[in-house]
Amino acid sequence: MLPKPCELPAALRPGDTLRVITPSGPLASMNSTQAGVDIWRSHGFEVDLGPDGDLECTYGYLAGTDIERRQQLTDALTNPKYKGILCARGGYGATRLLEDFAWPFMAAGAQALQYGQAIAPKWLIGFSDITALLWSLANQGIASVHGPVLTTLPEESDDTRHRLFALVQGQSLPPLMGNGWGGGRVIGRLFPGNLAVATHLLGTRHCPNLTDAILAFEDVGEYPYRLDRFITHWRNTGLLHNIAGIALGRFSQCDPPPNRSSLTTEELWRDRLGDLSLPVVSGLNFGHSGPNASLPVGALAELDGDQGTLSLL
Repeated sequence: MLPKPCELPAALRPGDTLRVITPSGPLASMNSTQAGVDIWRSHGFEVDLGPDGDLECTYGYLAGTDIERRQQLTDALTNPKYKGILCARGGYGATRLLEDFAWPFMAAGAQALQYGQAIAPKWLIGFSDITALLWSLANQGIASVHGPVLTTLPEESDDTRHRLFALVQGQSLPPLMGNGWGGGRVIGRLFPGNLAVATHLLGTRHCPNLTDAILAFEDVGEYPYRLDRFITHWRNTGLLHNIAGIALGRFSQCDPPPNRSSLTTEELWRDRLGDLSLPVVSGLNFGHSGPNASLPVGALAELDGDQGTLSLL
């Protein structure tokens, strides 16, 4: 019996209105954000930047206070004119929004979707620090997109952009190809995310049920010993004994410092994952500093450790 996937929001259509939010770090400038907005608009979508100056707030290393950023998210979720939510960038701060936060009640069906009673599930799109929101939303049974934020979208290839727009418009996607470590083929709910951020959701009420899940991790700027610390925490929780498989994306800027004794990133993963008797596929094309293939959070996927593929079902 297949696990129950998270509910996919309604497919986006040209003409739909999307809201931009900054739930994490502040914007260095509006230029790259505007370039990302222009790409969405070129595909026929209306994009609302919110009140004047809303995206330019700064509170230290955050894009505004927790109250201001949480209000952005709430407004985007509860306003029925918005069919999707575009995160401008990552950084740090999304996890702070989850403290004492309750997601608005979302339900399918026209009778239930009355403003003030229930709202339609809508696409939430981002990666990196946005993992906290994506996984917490999946814990509510709603799927979202682990994919380019507005500031990174202009750097993506035409193929990667096409994949993002195909996903949110309900089209089928080709499998991702990587390096299979063996272990056979499994099907499970897919949970892509930033390893550091996901690790800090463990033990909280926002962490989804990961039984029989396919975990898909990426990260940036973490030395191998830090990646070791994160995955060792996963091992010590016992959760890795209950998942279906592991997919590894890009771990950019994670090389050990020169002239210091260290495992390489590849050696680390072989050391800490090779004994789990699970299908593992590495080298998949998602994450920072390179093509960031969009993946649905909470949807069903198939991981083939022999063929080295990650396919959406």
